Amino acid sequence: MYSLATSQFNLSNAFGYSSTSYATCRFISWRMRHHCRRIGKMKSIEDVPYMTYLFCRKYPLNNANQGRIKLPQVFVQNDHFEQEALNEDLLIRSETKMDESIDFIKNLLSSMDDGRISVSPYDTAWIALIKDLKGHNVPQFPSSLEWISNNQLSDGSWGDEHFFLAYDRLLNTLACVVALRFWNVHADKSKKGIWFIKENISKLGDCNIEHMTCGFELVFPALLQRAKELGITEIPYDAPVIQEICIVRDRKMERVPKELLHKVPTCLLHNLEGLGNLEWPKILKLQTPKGSFLTSPASTSFAVMETKDENCLKFIKYIVNKFNGGAPTVYPVDIFARLWAVDRLQRLGISRYFVPEIKTCLDHVYSYWTEKGVFNARESEFCDIDDTCMGFRLLRLHGYNISPDALSNFKEDNEFTCYVGQSFESPSPIFNLFRASQVLFPGEIILEEAREFSHNFLQEKLEKNQLLDKWVISKHLPNEIKNGLEMPWYASLPRVEARFYIENYSVDDVWIGKSLYRMGEINNEAYLELAKLDYNRCQAQHQIEWDHMQKWYENFNLQEFGISKRDLLLTFFLATASIFEPERSGARLAWIKSQVVCNILTTNCFIKEGEFLEQWNQLSTEFRNNQRRKWGWNNKSIHKSITIIFETLQELAKDAQERIGRDVSGLLLDAWDAWLKKRGQGDEEFGQVELLIQTINICGGHVVSRDILSHDEYRTLSRLVNKIITKLDNGNEKVMGMEYWKKTKQMSSKYQEIEKDMQLLVQLVLQDSSNGILSRDIKQTFFAVAKTFYYRALFSSEQIENHVSRVLFEPVV
Repeated sequence: MYSLATSQFNLSNAFGYSSTSYATCRFISWRMRHHCRRIGKMKSIEDVPYMTYLFCRKYPLNNANQGRIKLPQVFVQNDHFEQEALNEDLLIRSETKMDESIDFIKNLLSSMDDGRISVSPYDTAWIALIKDLKGHNVPQFPSSLEWISNNQLSDGSWGDEHFFLAYDRLLNTLACVVALRFWNVHADKSKKGIWFIKENISKLGDCNIEHMTCGFELVFPALLQRAKELGITEIPYDAPVIQEICIVRDRKMERVPKELLHKVPTCLLHNLEGLGNLEWPKILKLQTPKGSFLTSPASTSFAVMETKDENCLKFIKYIVNKFNGGAPTVYPVDIFARLWAVDRLQRLGISRYFVPEIKTCLDHVYSYWTEKGVFNARESEFCDIDDTCMGFRLLRLHGYNISPDALSNFKEDNEFTCYVGQSFESPSPIFNLFRASQVLFPGEIILEEAREFSHNFLQEKLEKNQLLDKWVISKHLPNEIKNGLEMPWYASLPRVEARFYIENYSVDDVWIGKSLYRMGEINNEAYLELAKLDYNRCQAQHQIEWDHMQKWYENFNLQEFGISKRDLLLTFFLATASIFEPERSGARLAWIKSQVVCNILTTNCFIKEGEFLEQWNQLSTEFRNNQRRKWGWNNKSIHKSITIIFETLQELAKDAQERIGRDVSGLLLDAWDAWLKKRGQGDEEFGQVELLIQTINICGGHVVSRDILSHDEYRTLSRLVNKIITKLDNGNEKVMGMEYWKKTKQMSSKYQEIEKDMQLLVQLVLQDSSNGILSRDIKQTFFAVAKTFYYRALFSSEQIENHVSRVLFEPVV
């Protein structure tokens, strides 16, 4: 976790006011109108008069700084925040960049087709080896040979120009040299390639075995044999490192017997070019519907050379045309690209801009889901745990009816494996298993087993610092796994997750197949640029709202009621980290203010006093009759507390009406009236959290009638969340209990009950309502509030203070 000592400031500095110019408010108001129209929340400029109210009336302005803009570049001086002044043109340019990034990503997602992936010299070389099927001594695909000629690197090798991995460079280079020598063309290029192989083959002994390219132990010896048959004598065929590779090959063949290869789809179908003595009539029955063998152009090219099969040839023609003579290491990658793109956009905190595109992506994946799971491409009999876990998790989170039973296909005894025949388990697929296992419903034993296995596996890898991965080369993967283990899904707040992931996301990640490859829909500079701009823009508004909340605190002198500014900041952080979107400011402020007011009433025991209820009844009648006068102060705290309630409700109702065009004052007053009267009578079943959730949903525009609040499913959710929070919100004992669970990986009976209740809550929230009365937004509010209490139970005050600093006050760079 991030060290508090490295923070730019501590939270004692947070209780000052940032200087915000009128131009900032005017610009944010413009940006909000524009943004809301983009994501379909508003239809026209007439729908957003509340913006002027929100930013130009509600928040005091510093008119002395008109014409100056304050970006959220925060500095600390004399215990106050000061923000670096920049001109308005710069801020508008940043918003233009946001728009450009959004448009670019929308186009990227909508034109995904079979996926974008870089070209593999190795697979291209195998296509170039195919002879003319009519019997002429020429290449069937001369454009592939031309691609090889045009893409040799300056050092004589072929491969990823920006990342050197000996396995990748040597395999690519040997394949390209074999292709050139086979056709006796470009002798100078083949000579340079042979020199590179000779000079670098010893480096294979220094490589991390975890980064060995897929099937290298099978296909590299087979290529060496072809090179020897072509008379290439300069390669040291008897080098000790080559002998060691052959030993690894023999071990793999023992794990997946060749007899099994001919019966069912296995990983060996991906590497047919590295095998011999195949029974092709049996093998050909294992093709994918597009004609490939496990989406591998190299393996399929070998099949064309051996059988001249029409379906195989059709696949290769498709590949050559698609990639202008080249070929990727696998194709298509439609499932892989869609799942990982959606995952990246969600974790970066920018998925709200792409709701229809994400739905289209997930609809595509769901249409190809099978009882075995999924693979990186559609219509594959062979499935793997990585794609299956990512698919299951995202589909369940988005409300699809999906079962975790497919995971049983990857369970052997008490362990889970990526696929049958795997030489060793790698961290990234098991991390996705861990992430998927947390989205479980009651009674899903396979997910409970998966969570226990994956947690123990990853924890051991962390402790031993064994986090090199077989499928991706990413310098941030260790931090990603560490953060994932320390912040389980139940305690993961959206802005905290986004903050960590923005810092861990890399556009330079390299994926490992038979050769290294890159995926434009997964690692893309546009994603990161938009995430940073959006994060800082949201943070700028949050800081304006924090200024407003401090003024609200002082205007009502809330310190008199035992509410400290640190209490206010924590409440502000939890609400803002959960509901962060600029367009949802009304629901966010409703959360903060209503929770603070509830705390005042419950901690000071006002509700049980007869005078309180008498005054409440009198003033609530005036409120209902629209007699909204400015109630004067009385020296008695009980009168002050009632004044705070009514002025707060009046403000929330006005904001909501400006925002959603509907008067919610009656719904708000009913909710508070019912809660106060029940609490005054000693009935605490209707808890503070239920009132908080009602207020958020009403002010957020999700509750349009009283019928919703009395619906059976709504009441069930209310009782369940109250039950969970009552057990979690239990003073210092809560932290000690959760720390014990993290260290021992065992749960006390108390936390076992919490776990079961959280599983039920997840099921109620993610599954569609049977009658459709409760919207997904309403149910998500229950879960969002529950997660904040789980978060507080899991993290220490020092860790929370660290998160507050980073999320609210430190811009991403």
